[in-house]
Amino acid sequence: MMATFITRTESTVHHGGLALAVKDNIDVAGVPTSLGNKAVAQESLPAAKDADCLQGFRESGAQIIGKTNLHELGVYATGVNPWFGTPVNPLNSELIPGGSSSGSAVAVATGEADIGLGTDTGGSIRIPAACCGIVGLKTTNGSISMSGIWPVAPSLDTVGPMARTVAETALALRLMNPRIPAVDVEPATKIGRVSTLGVPELERAVDSALATTQLDCTQLKLPDLWAAEDCFESLFSHELWLTDRHFVANHTPLGRDVSEAIREGQHVCCEPTLHTRVNWWRRKLLRIFDRVQLLALPTLPILTPTLHEVETDPSKVIDLLVRHTAWINLAGFPALTVPLGPDAVGTGTHSGLQLVGPPYSELLLLATGQQLEASM
Repeated sequence: MMATFITRTESTVHHGGLALAVKDNIDVAGVPTSLGNKAVAQESLPAAKDADCLQGFRESGAQIIGKTNLHELGVYATGVNPWFGTPVNPLNSELIPGGSSSGSAVAVATGEADIGLGTDTGGSIRIPAACCGIVGLKTTNGSISMSGIWPVAPSLDTVGPMARTVAETALALRLMNPRIPAVDVEPATKIGRVSTLGVPELERAVDSALATTQLDCTQLKLPDLWAAEDCFESLFSHELWLTDRHFVANHTPLGRDVSEAIREGQHVCCEPTLHTRVNWWRRKLLRIFDRVQLLALPTLPILTPTLHEVETDPSKVIDLLVRHTAWINLAGFPALTVPLGPDAVGTGTHSGLQLVGPPYSELLLLATGQQLEASM
């Protein structure tokens, strides 16, 4: 689909290497970076060098087949883009692709790319992966260099891979982070099943998927989640204003939703206690992992929304989309979404089962994700 890519760089004919789709807020040498905005695309010069996260792919012989579309500036989670068109969800064209890493998710889901690279500030890898029925990994904050990647909210930003299988996702992670040890990790055995207010079909699908494995699941409730959500919103808004206020000052044409989001940030006071609150949430969440190895919950609390629902009430949809993901970014912890197929959900649409781990537990997440993938 034309809206999937903003720039095509190489043929999709395979010559032995991975076909890699790169979100267009990640620099690729010799290619302009558009950030999903037409005015930025017209003014942007070709990047002088690759973002650091591409080095392992280059060395492996991967082909970068193009720069992919995104929700403008990487700000929101629907994937709707007024400048380049909205990537079409291959599972159902009436549904959103999810965002902000919409194009990378669609490129993987359609088979145009083996790996899609995205960024995740509040769920921007996991949400489109769940909407498009693929695997997506949010990495531990700071574990992969963000050099050469345009920021949204630097305290929350991460970069990570999407793929059709957990094994391909694991391969991509090792190419992105060569410091990861080449060791086999056993799947987790003790899982904390997080109680949520997600729609019943998704809750049942997650419980059913967990029941098919040998995982020991304990029901638990996350304390003070409302306070973490409020803290995330304040930090995101404040840092978005600091990062993107020049677009407003320079009168850069922006989509209405993104323009309003940036402007709202100027009214958010970054009080001295904000980072204290962030550290409080990290410590509180970390203590839960004294009792369980990983957490499990639906990636989204709702079935994939339609494009019409976004058009009718975008704020409501966006608030719901990030409800199960943003608090993980606030803590800086890694998380993996694996697809729940339409038969599992029973509604003809896909969604995801999300696993959350303590810092630097990516290998444990992937091993457990492979076990779940094999059982579903």
